[in-house]
Amino acid sequence: MDRSTNLDIEELKMTREQYILATQQNNLPRTENAQLYPVGIYGWRKRCLYFFVLLLLVTMIVNLAMTIWILKVMNFTVDGMGNLRVTKKGIRLEGISEFLLPLYVKEIHSRKDSPLVLQSDRNVTVNARNHMGQLTGQLTVGADAVEAQCKRFEVRASEDGRVLFSADEDEITIGAEKLKVTGTEGAVFGHSVETPHIRAEPSQDLRLESPTRSLIMEAPRGVQVSAAAGDFKATCRKELHLQSTEGEIFLNAKTIRLGNLPTGSFPSSSPGSSSSRQTVYELCICPNGKLYLSPAGVGSTCQSSSNICLWS
Repeated sequence: MDRSTNLDIEELKMTREQYILATQQNNLPRTENAQLYPVGIYGWRKRCLYFFVLLLLVTMIVNLAMTIWILKVMNFTVDGMGNLRVTKKGIRLEGISEFLLPLYVKEIHSRKDSPLVLQSDRNVTVNARNHMGQLTGQLTVGADAVEAQCKRFEVRASEDGRVLFSADEDEITIGAEKLKVTGTEGAVFGHSVETPHIRAEPSQDLRLESPTRSLIMEAPRGVQVSAAAGDFKATCRKELHLQSTEGEIFLNAKTIRLGNLPTGSFPSSSPGSSSSRQTVYELCICPNGKLYLSPAGVGSTCQSSSNICLWS
């Protein structure tokens, strides 16, 4: 028993010594068949890496230079860009601005000391739409005409907002105190004209003319033509008709003259004939209404000179 125990202790000692010797051999540097492996990037990989780093640096410098140039050219500031300024009330443009695409704004106004100018090479069109996007009004300023397309067009006074001119599908209304036509040919109306008063300028003549057709003035309660400080003349090429269907024709003047009336003559055997110059005549009328003059006598001479009625 003691012998076996001693053997076990010796074996443990030998195993321990072998372990120590083996451990010391592993810690000793091995110079035999030793190989060195370099750590890092070498050769063409290192050159490629340096090239890409240099290229990235050049790109960053170019981008920075282009950004600075764009900021300088476009005049970027804290308030806006170039002539464009962003304010609390909206956007402010200074100088001449060009819009290549449609512009949608709520309000456009100029500065207090300068006008607002809208300019285009072809035309300027202003459209108004409803909440559904449908076109409700359009104003087009072109080279040949100014066109407005809407349900109702109005021009109002700046002081009291009074309507000076309005037009729709049914009528055109002019609300100005005076309508002045300065053309040499006057005003031409294709259809009837309804007005309570037609007046010419002071010291100017008023002329109503129809060159190729008739001129008709109608009023249910009467037509009055007056010349307060001048003459009233009515001339025609053929007949001048004064007709009253139910009333009368009233001529009221100090002197009434009827010129170029035909003059009747007595037969040679008439007792009232005289070779002296006749200065007084009698106004006679034929059954058809024709007026003529007859030399006055002691009595009525219309019957004696009634032969003029035969040719009327």
